[in-house]
Amino acid sequence: MLNECIEGLAIKRDGVYVDVTYGGGGHSRAILNALGDNGTLLVFDQDADAVKNRIDDPRLHFCQANFKYLQNFCSYYKISEVDGILADLGVSSHHLNAEERGFSFRFKGSELDMRMNTEMELSAKEVLNTYEQPRLAKVFRSYGELDKASPMANAICSYRKVKELTTSDDLEESLEKFLNPKTRNKQLAQVYQAIRIEVNQEMQTLEMMLEQSRDLLKQGGRLVVMSYHSLEDRVVKNLIQTGNVQGERQEDQFGQLPKIFKAITRKPVVASEEELELNSRARSAKLRIAEKL
Repeated sequence: MLNECIEGLAIKRDGVYVDVTYGGGGHSRAILNALGDNGTLLVFDQDADAVKNRIDDPRLHFCQANFKYLQNFCSYYKISEVDGILADLGVSSHHLNAEERGFSFRFKGSELDMRMNTEMELSAKEVLNTYEQPRLAKVFRSYGELDKASPMANAICSYRKVKELTTSDDLEESLEKFLNPKTRNKQLAQVYQAIRIEVNQEMQTLEMMLEQSRDLLKQGGRLVVMSYHSLEDRVVKNLIQTGNVQGERQEDQFGQLPKIFKAITRKPVVASEEELELNSRARSAKLRIAEKL
């Protein structure tokens, strides 16, 4: 939904914009095309592979860091407020297609890694081999929304007493009795999603970035967020509706509920049938756009 994202930003030619999920640079190129010579674009990506896609443009500042440091880098570049922030969340096609990164169960025998930033210590292997059963079950339940989170965690803990889990084959073997042939791929996708979110602390960093976005956006500035699962979409919706990621309706001193954002999209925008034919991954995408009041 590239066009919808760019339209949602309502780009001013001399504006200051942030792309917190640079990836292959597709969204950033489109933003730069809409900016004038005096425009500014700050981009974030913690993955060293993304540096290879860096666009050579004096208007672009590349931050090789997690987007939870949004305010820190804005301060470094002497940016006090911005006109728009774009986030395309989740795992990229690049990550899913890189067998050595371990983000997909499509590859047999791939290493259990799943780190967006390969310099981090915590990997999928560490989570699966060191987390106690209650903690592992909570990961599966909270981030994978798995019905059998607790028995699945039990099975993994029993398996690792005999053999360490190091590859995708080990993980599937440990959970074999829970995998229904008809829903196997969906179940594995939920398991992988849960582990990936835990490894990269995705929900915590998303909440930090959204709270900072609220403070950095100038009046009339746009927040454009594309999410790929209900957990992400929920906190984005909370921020737009209540001004905080918890969804708490916090009254001011006069007993009023202050309105911080105006929803430009009352319901999340989803991909068209034409786009789904070109990119099946877009099926789960939900785009929300809001304006700072």
